[in-house]
Amino acid sequence: MTLLGVNVDHVATLRNARGTGEPEPLQAALSARLGGADGIVCHLREDRRHINERDVRLLLETVHAGLQLELALADDIVKFALEVKPAEVMIVPERRQELTTEGGFDAIGGQAKLAAAIAAFREAGITVSVFVAPEMAQLEAAQKAGAETVELHTGPFSHARTAAEQDVELDKIETAAHRAWELGLEVHAGHGLNYGNIERLLKTVPVERVNIGHAIVSRALFTGFENAVRDMKALIAASS
Repeated sequence: MTLLGVNVDHVATLRNARGTGEPEPLQAALSARLGGADGIVCHLREDRRHINERDVRLLLETVHAGLQLELALADDIVKFALEVKPAEVMIVPERRQELTTEGGFDAIGGQAKLAAAIAAFREAGITVSVFVAPEMAQLEAAQKAGAETVELHTGPFSHARTAAEQDVELDKIETAAHRAWELGLEVHAGHGLNYGNIERLLKTVPVERVNIGHAIVSRALFTGFENAVRDMKALIAASS
């Protein structure tokens, strides 16, 4: 069955809006695990707009091998990740102006830097995933750079306005997933996935893992974090 990684970034966003120390991302992570989450995801951004180093350290102490740290290839963040050694990192692009990650990492244009970072992470015993657009050339470049896993960017699928547009994007994801598997890569998917579209994605493309944050945090406001995760796990199970 497809695994579920729960992103707790937006719990930190809410905390930082008032600077009161609550809600606590660590508490959300623990509740997510009780609800059946297979892993916890957080993104240490260059501007520290939500998750910070203290959060990463606390999550590592608590969820251990279940933590995936998203990061851009900024020198200070790469250095921090090599110091704290999460089980897995996911390399993403980053722009200060964006509300959330807007596209896949350019594994073609940034291949030299990507390869150097992957080599350093793998030497430290850290598994590496690369967030890429569902495009053949990007998958092949990520694999050539040494990635073991790719996460396919599902934003265009998730935000498609019509069923026809969704069909087009789903076909791209399916084609990319099959090519990634041919290359020996593990395939994850994420960005914009929610309670309304997850079943359609997984019935077409049974990826090994999906990472979901905003939709779960939003539902948790009304149902509680544990129940929100449990609801998503039930949809994933129904799709497998």
